[in-house]
Amino acid sequence: MQEYWYQMTVADLAKLSLREKLQLMEAIWEDLRGRVDAMEVPAEHRRILDERRSRIASGEATLLDWDQVS
Repeated sequence: MQEYWYQMTVADLAKLSLREKLQLMEAIWEDLRGRVDAMEVPAEHRRILDERRSRIASGEATLLDWDQVS
């Protein structure tokens, strides 16, 4: 794995084109997606998520997509 010692600043980011910024964001999301299963979820957060899943499964709550909430 290649290591980078260069730290990108906000000023550096501002110089990037929109296309370059989107490519950078995609690379970051791809990296995060590969690590999410290894993340430890605090017990309280897990409890809240389990409760919400249960409410959806029972029909007590429903999910909305972004078009409905924005």
